[in-house]
Amino acid sequence: MSPAELDLQRRGYAEALRSDAVAAALGRTLTGNVALAYVEWAGENRQRIVQDWTLVSDRGGLEAVADVLEAAPSSTQSRTSISSALRAGAFLIGSNEFEGLRRVIDISGDGPNNQGGLVTGARDEVLAEGIVINGLPLMTSDAAGAAWRLEDLDVYYARCVIGGPGAFALPVTDWRDFTAAVTRKLVLEIAGSPPERLILAQAAAPYDCLIGEKMWRRNRPFDDLR
Repeated sequence: MSPAELDLQRRGYAEALRSDAVAAALGRTLTGNVALAYVEWAGENRQRIVQDWTLVSDRGGLEAVADVLEAAPSSTQSRTSISSALRAGAFLIGSNEFEGLRRVIDISGDGPNNQGGLVTGARDEVLAEGIVINGLPLMTSDAAGAAWRLEDLDVYYARCVIGGPGAFALPVTDWRDFTAAVTRKLVLEIAGSPPERLILAQAAAPYDCLIGEKMWRRNRPFDDLR
Protein backbone atom coordinates (compact mmCIF):
# COMPACT_ATOMS: atom_id res chain seq x y z
CA MET A 1 0.00 0.00 0.00
CA SER A 2 1.04 3.58 -0.53
CA PRO A 3 1.86 5.81 2.48
CA ALA A 4 -1.38 7.71 1.81
CA GLU A 5 -3.43 4.50 1.94
CA LEU A 6 -1.73 3.40 5.17
CA ASP A 7 -2.54 6.79 6.68
CA LEU A 8 -6.17 6.48 5.59
CA GLN A 9 -6.39 3.09 7.26
CA ARG A 10 -4.83 4.28 10.49
CA ARG A 11 -7.11 7.30 10.68
CA GLY A 12 -10.14 5.19 9.76
CA TYR A 13 -9.53 2.73 12.60
CA ALA A 14 -8.82 5.57 15.02
CA GLU A 15 -12.04 7.35 14.12
CA ALA A 16 -14.00 4.12 14.41
CA LEU A 17 -12.58 3.44 17.88
CA ARG A 18 -13.64 6.93 18.97
CA SER A 19 -17.19 6.52 17.65
CA ASP A 20 -20.28 6.35 19.81
CA ALA A 21 -21.30 3.13 18.06
CA VAL A 22 -18.16 1.22 19.08
CA ALA A 23 -18.32 2.57 22.64
CA ALA A 24 -21.95 1.42 22.86
CA ALA A 25 -21.01 -2.02 21.50
CA LEU A 26 -18.35 -2.36 24.19
CA GLY A 27 -21.02 -1.71 26.79
CA ARG A 28 -23.14 -4.54 25.37
CA THR A 29 -20.49 -7.25 25.78
CA LEU A 30 -20.93 -9.93 28.44
CA THR A 31 -17.87 -8.77 30.38
CA GLY A 32 -17.64 -5.11 29.38
CA ASN A 33 -14.07 -5.73 28.22
CA VAL A 34 -12.27 -6.45 24.98
CA ALA A 35 -8.56 -7.05 24.36
CA LEU A 36 -7.18 -5.39 21.22
CA ALA A 37 -3.94 -5.49 19.23
CA TYR A 38 -3.20 -3.74 15.92
CA VAL A 39 -0.66 -5.21 13.49
CA GLU A 40 0.43 -3.93 10.08
CA TRP A 41 1.62 -6.56 7.60
CA ALA A 42 2.91 -6.98 4.07
CA GLY A 43 5.01 -9.86 2.69
CA GLU A 44 6.15 -13.03 4.37
CA ASN A 45 7.54 -12.46 7.88
CA ARG A 46 6.78 -8.74 7.62
CA GLN A 47 4.44 -7.96 10.48
CA ARG A 48 4.78 -4.95 12.73
CA ILE A 49 2.90 -4.56 16.02
CA VAL A 50 1.62 -0.98 16.24
CA GLN A 51 -0.53 -1.52 19.34
CA ASP A 52 0.33 -4.53 21.49
CA TRP A 53 -2.40 -6.30 23.44
CA THR A 54 -4.30 -4.00 25.74
CA LEU A 55 -7.49 -4.50 27.74
CA VAL A 56 -10.15 -1.94 26.87
CA SER A 57 -13.03 -1.43 29.29
CA ASP A 58 -14.41 2.01 28.45
CA ARG A 59 -14.33 4.94 26.05
CA GLY A 60 -11.07 6.13 27.57
CA GLY A 61 -9.41 2.85 26.63
CA LEU A 62 -10.74 3.10 23.08
CA GLU A 63 -9.40 6.67 22.86
CA ALA A 64 -5.98 5.54 24.08
CA VAL A 65 -5.68 2.92 21.34
CA ALA A 66 -6.82 5.47 18.75
CA ASP A 67 -4.11 7.86 19.96
CA VAL A 68 -1.44 5.18 19.48
CA LEU A 69 -2.59 4.44 15.93
CA GLU A 70 -2.46 8.11 14.99
CA ALA A 71 0.93 8.77 16.59
CA ALA A 72 2.92 5.72 15.46
CA PRO A 73 5.14 6.08 12.37
CA SER A 74 4.27 4.00 9.32
CA SER A 75 6.27 2.47 6.48
CA THR A 76 5.36 0.65 3.29
CA GLN A 77 6.66 -2.77 2.27
CA SER A 78 6.21 -5.03 -0.73
CA ARG A 79 4.32 -8.27 -1.35
CA THR A 80 1.11 -9.59 0.18
CA SER A 81 1.26 -12.58 2.51
CA ILE A 82 -2.17 -13.07 4.02
CA SER A 83 -1.07 -16.56 5.03
CA SER A 84 1.82 -15.21 7.13
CA ALA A 85 -0.40 -12.50 8.61
CA LEU A 86 -2.97 -15.11 9.67
CA ARG A 87 -0.35 -17.31 11.29
CA ALA A 88 1.19 -14.31 13.06
CA GLY A 89 -2.24 -13.27 14.30
CA ALA A 90 -2.96 -16.74 15.64
CA PHE A 91 0.39 -16.79 17.44
CA LEU A 92 -0.27 -13.39 19.02
CA ILE A 93 -3.70 -14.53 20.19
CA GLY A 94 -2.38 -17.82 21.55
CA SER A 95 0.55 -16.23 23.40
CA ASN A 96 -1.19 -13.29 25.04
CA GLU A 97 -2.34 -13.21 28.66
CA PHE A 98 -6.06 -13.01 27.97
CA GLU A 99 -8.73 -15.72 27.87
CA GLY A 100 -11.34 -14.36 25.54
CA LEU A 101 -14.84 -15.75 25.15
CA ARG A 102 -14.42 -15.22 21.39
CA ARG A 103 -11.17 -14.81 19.48
CA VAL A 104 -11.14 -12.96 16.15
CA ILE A 105 -8.54 -12.00 13.55
CA ASP A 106 -9.79 -8.93 11.70
CA ILE A 107 -7.76 -8.77 8.48
CA SER A 108 -7.87 -6.04 5.84
CA GLY A 109 -5.90 -5.86 2.59
CA ASP A 110 -6.02 -4.64 -0.99
CA GLY A 111 -4.98 -7.78 -2.83
CA PRO A 112 -4.79 -11.59 -2.80
CA ASN A 113 -2.05 -13.65 -1.20
CA ASN A 114 1.11 -13.88 -3.32
CA GLN A 115 3.74 -15.13 -0.87
CA GLY A 116 4.14 -17.36 2.17
CA GLY A 117 2.35 -20.54 1.16
CA LEU A 118 -1.28 -21.41 0.52
CA VAL A 119 -3.69 -18.98 2.12
CA THR A 120 -6.26 -21.74 2.51
CA GLY A 121 -3.77 -23.82 4.48
CA ALA A 122 -3.08 -20.94 6.85
CA ARG A 123 -6.80 -20.25 7.16
CA ASP A 124 -7.54 -23.85 8.07
CA GLU A 125 -4.76 -23.89 10.68
CA VAL A 126 -6.18 -20.78 12.32
CA LEU A 127 -9.75 -22.10 12.26
CA ALA A 128 -8.56 -25.35 13.87
CA GLU A 129 -7.47 -23.24 16.87
CA GLY A 130 -11.02 -21.95 17.28
CA ILE A 131 -10.23 -18.46 15.97
CA VAL A 132 -12.71 -16.67 13.70
CA ILE A 133 -11.34 -14.77 10.68
CA ASN A 134 -13.26 -11.75 9.37
CA GLY A 135 -12.16 -9.68 6.38
CA LEU A 136 -12.17 -6.13 5.09
CA PRO A 137 -11.19 -6.40 1.41
CA LEU A 138 -10.13 -2.99 0.09
CA MET A 139 -11.43 -2.70 -3.46
CA THR A 140 -10.69 0.97 -4.10
CA SER A 141 -9.49 2.05 -7.55
CA ASP A 142 -5.81 2.92 -7.87
CA ALA A 143 -4.32 3.37 -11.33
CA ALA A 144 -0.79 2.81 -10.03
CA GLY A 145 -1.76 -0.66 -8.80
CA ALA A 146 -3.96 -1.69 -11.72
CA ALA A 147 -1.75 -4.67 -12.59
CA TRP A 148 -2.32 -6.13 -9.13
CA ARG A 149 -6.02 -5.36 -8.81
CA LEU A 150 -8.37 -8.31 -8.33
CA GLU A 151 -11.84 -7.23 -9.38
CA ASP A 152 -13.59 -9.82 -7.22
CA LEU A 153 -11.39 -9.48 -4.13
CA ASP A 154 -14.52 -9.70 -1.99
CA VAL A 155 -15.27 -13.14 -3.41
CA TYR A 156 -11.63 -14.15 -2.92
CA TYR A 157 -11.86 -13.21 0.75
CA ALA A 158 -15.13 -15.12 1.11
CA ARG A 159 -13.80 -18.29 -0.53
CA CYS A 160 -10.16 -18.28 0.54
CA VAL A 161 -9.55 -16.12 3.62
CA ILE A 162 -12.38 -15.79 6.13
CA GLY A 163 -13.92 -18.56 8.19
CA GLY A 164 -15.35 -19.71 11.48
CA PRO A 165 -18.79 -19.31 13.11
CA GLY A 166 -20.49 -16.17 11.81
CA ALA A 167 -17.45 -15.06 9.79
CA PHE A 168 -17.99 -12.34 7.20
CA ALA A 169 -16.24 -10.03 4.74
CA LEU A 170 -17.19 -6.38 4.42
CA PRO A 171 -15.86 -4.88 1.15
CA VAL A 172 -14.76 -1.25 0.84
CA THR A 173 -14.98 0.21 -2.68
CA ASP A 174 -14.41 3.88 -1.82
CA TRP A 175 -11.99 5.28 0.78
CA ARG A 176 -14.70 7.72 1.86
CA ASP A 177 -16.61 4.70 3.21
CA PHE A 178 -13.67 3.19 5.07
CA THR A 179 -14.34 4.61 8.54
CA ALA A 180 -18.01 3.63 8.37
CA ALA A 181 -17.07 0.10 7.27
CA VAL A 182 -14.54 -0.32 10.09
CA THR A 183 -17.06 1.01 12.59
CA ARG A 184 -19.71 -1.43 11.43
CA LYS A 185 -17.23 -4.29 11.48
CA LEU A 186 -16.03 -3.53 15.02
CA VAL A 187 -19.60 -3.22 16.28
CA LEU A 188 -20.51 -6.61 14.81
CA GLU A 189 -17.41 -8.22 16.31
CA ILE A 190 -17.44 -6.59 19.74
CA ALA A 191 -21.16 -6.88 20.37
CA GLY A 192 -21.36 -10.33 18.79
CA SER A 193 -24.25 -9.25 16.57
CA PRO A 194 -25.21 -11.50 13.66
CA PRO A 195 -24.02 -10.05 10.34
CA GLU A 196 -26.69 -8.91 7.89
CA ARG A 197 -26.31 -8.50 4.13
CA LEU A 198 -22.59 -9.24 4.31
CA ILE A 199 -20.54 -11.71 2.31
CA LEU A 200 -20.47 -14.84 4.44
CA ALA A 201 -17.68 -17.38 4.61
CA GLN A 202 -17.13 -20.50 2.59
CA ALA A 203 -19.77 -20.31 -0.13
CA ALA A 204 -20.06 -23.46 -2.22
CA ALA A 205 -18.90 -22.24 -5.66
CA PRO A 206 -15.30 -23.20 -6.56
CA TYR A 207 -12.66 -20.48 -6.69
CA ASP A 208 -8.96 -20.35 -7.60
CA CYS A 209 -7.31 -19.42 -4.30
CA LEU A 210 -3.91 -19.32 -6.03
CA ILE A 211 -4.95 -16.36 -8.17
CA GLY A 212 -2.65 -13.99 -6.28
CA GLU A 213 0.42 -16.17 -6.83
CA LYS A 214 -0.46 -16.46 -10.52
CA MET A 215 -0.85 -12.69 -10.83
CA TRP A 216 2.58 -12.18 -9.26
CA ARG A 217 4.16 -14.72 -11.64
CA ARG A 218 2.54 -12.98 -14.60
CA ASN A 219 3.64 -9.49 -13.56
CA ARG A 220 7.02 -10.36 -12.00
CA PRO A 221 8.10 -13.60 -13.72
CA PHE A 222 11.71 -13.49 -12.50
CA ASP A 223 10.97 -13.10 -8.80
CA ASP A 224 11.08 -15.98 -6.34
CA LEU A 225 7.52 -16.98 -5.49
CA ARG A 226 8.34 -19.23 -2.52
